[in-house]
Order: sequence, then structure tokens, then C-alpha cells
Amino acid sequence: MPNKIIVDKILTDAGIKELEGTWINESHIKHPIIEEDTDVYYIEDGHEKLLLKFRKNVITDNEIRLGWKAYKDLAKPSRGRGASAGPINLDGQYWSKRTVVNNKKWMTNYITPKGEVSKMKVNNQVASNAIGFFDADNKMCKLPCRLTHFTRTNFEKYQEGFPFLQKIDKLYKELIPDAHKRQLDRANKKPLLKIPGTSFSTVTINRNFRTALHRDAGDYREGFGNLTVIERGKYHGGYTVFPQFGVGINLRNNDFVAMDVHQWHSNTPMYETDEDKAYNEAIPKVYKDNPDIGTAGLYELYNRISFVCYLREKIINCPDDIDPRFLTKSGHDKIKQET
Repeated sequence: MPNKIIVDKILTDAGIKELEGTWINESHIKHPIIEEDTDVYYIEDGHEKLLLKFRKNVITDNEIRLGWKAYKDLAKPSRGRGASAGPINLDGQYWSKRTVVNNKKWMTNYITPKGEVSKMKVNNQVASNAIGFFDADNKMCKLPCRLTHFTRTNFEKYQEGFPFLQKIDKLYKELIPDAHKRQLDRANKKPLLKIPGTSFSTVTINRNFRTALHRDAGDYREGFGNLTVIERGKYHGGYTVFPQFGVGINLRNNDFVAMDVHQWHSNTPMYETDEDKAYNEAIPKVYKDNPDIGTAGLYELYNRISFVCYLREKIINCPDDIDPRFLTKSGHDKIKQET
């Protein structure tokens, strides 16, 4: 039987909101770090509410290898991760080469090569990409409901990893069947916009991405985020933390957690001991990253790829007659919509 713990809020809602976009460390963990099968609840309005369910060693090595082979190269640099990317690091490799203007917390404009202020505010550059489906973007790019461009241009890899994603969905169903059923019923209303054999529309893949304090936006409010990691090399830290409750999880290879990603969460720093460094220096390198580009975390010898599987809230609003070009493999050129 899993452990069950009930925790209280140790920070007010206003107090935790003040920490949005800041770095969280191990001092924010007030309970023993969760490393065994555990269900965590908190009390709200006199009722127990589920924060997370963690399970140890429930994804097989074969499934991990399949996920690694399919998805190890799909976390590419992004400057659009919002508060989770942390405060703009003016001294870092990326921003030290650029002129920053209108810097505010985790967002900034910059001077373009043409000497103009950028039209968009951006964030620290991190290795993070979404595969699967997005709902319509009616703001900047005017894009319809679609497979992400990154998915269309890596379509075979996307399909190759389906059994790995289906295992994650199976664990979600086993642990939180009521929430899974609600989510699956909703996803099935838009069958062209869900990952086959799952209740998910989308998976965010991160590599060595230590997130700052944030809440996930855009996913189904009544669902849960479903997470696992694939590691290569050795490191310490990288705990997933819910600082408002003082809870920390040590999510490692083969582990799984279904968690309420609408609660504030983040990661502690990842670091190497001397023993870790010696081990990491002895194993063959998989990636050929250029550290001069300045993407956070990619200069490390170890690798931690995290997967966050979810259903996007607004997928339900997508039409049923989507241009099929946006739902299958394409080349690297952007698809031009007819007007």
C-alpha cells in the first residue's frame, strides 16, 4: 500500500504568488523528500484534495529505452516558457551577447540585428518543446488547431514513441480513474486532436530544464499533469517541489507522478558530486551542443529529459474540419494558409 500524507499550506495564496518566476531550493521542502509510493492530499474547504500520486519503478527499462530512442532529440531551444524559465539572467551566456531593454522579471525585449526593439517579449532560453497538438493561436501567428510544427517535422519519431506515452496514460488511469475518465471523455470528443491510445493532446519535453516557480497554463482544469523522466549520467537534486505545501519529490528513471500542475511548483538545482563528474566524464557523449549558444543546462555532461503529458483545455473548441495538412507529416517549410 502507498503511504498517504495530508499536508497544510505553509504559505498563503498571496505569499506564494509573490514568488512566481523565482528559483526555489531545498530549503522550501519541509517534509521528508518523497522517494517511495506516496499519495499526497491537502485540506481545502474542509475536504481532502489530491495534490499528487507518486509511484516508484513502474516504467520498465524497455519502455524507458523506447522513450529515449524516440524523443531524446526533441527538446530544442525555446524562449517562450514564461515564468518557468526564471528571472532573466543578464550575466548568462545567452543574454550577455545581447542588449536587453524593458526587462521585467522573467520577460524582456532586446535589440534586434536591425537595431530595433523586438516586437515580442521573450524569456531565458531553455530546452523545451511540445509534441502533439495545439489549439488555435489567434494572437501573433494566427494558426489553426494543429499538430505542432515540431511534431510534423519529426513525425516518425513522434509515432515511434506512442507505446511509451500510452504507458504513462495507463498509469494515470490506474491511479486516478475518475479524473482519467473525465479527461478521456473530453479528449475523445476531438479524436483527430489526441495522441492515439491516450487521454493526452500534448506532451512537453524538457532537457535539463530547472523550472522556476510557476503553474501550468492552458491544460484541462479537471485533469492532472502526468510526469516521468529519462536520465543519462548521474546527478543530484532536481527535486520537483510544491513550496506552498513544503512537499518535494525525487522523480528519477522508471518513476511516475500524476500531480496537480495548477498548484505552484518548480525544481531545485541539479548538481554533480565529484563521483558524479567522474562517472559522467567516462560515458560517451550523446549530444553535440554548442555551449556558446547559451541554452540553459545544455553544457552539462548528464542529461535529464522530463515528459509532461496533458490535455489542452481549449482543444474542445477546435472545429472538426481542420485542414489535413496541419494534422500529419510535413516538410520543414511552414504551411501557408489559404486566405
